[in-house]
Amino acid sequence: MRQSRIMTERARHLRREPTNAERKLWHVLRAHRLAGLSFRRQAPCGPFIADFLCAEARLIVEVDGATHSSDEEVAYDKQRDAWFAANGYRVLRVTNEDVYRNLDGVCETMLAWVERRD
Repeated sequence: MRQSRIMTERARHLRREPTNAERKLWHVLRAHRLAGLSFRRQAPCGPFIADFLCAEARLIVEVDGATHSSDEEVAYDKQRDAWFAANGYRVLRVTNEDVYRNLDGVCETMLAWVERRD
């Protein structure tokens, strides 16, 4: 699926300015460090940009900060998740706190999701 120039530029901007939690998780995911899986960060996917996308496993990992608890953001996240699911992706949502306090647990959960893919 070809992405628009605007979406590509937005993804580049997000890659240049990751949150601290995204930076910490990317350190583990880059260069196939998690079980040899290839992840892309801030990857355009349809009308959305996924925080981390593993095309091979059809897995999207979203790292959510405090702003994702508002009613408006929860509704938007549900819309995104529904689009991803309708297009064959599974979405694993983790919080910034999960990444900061239990990075190993986040990685184990990601691997479990990859292993149980259909």
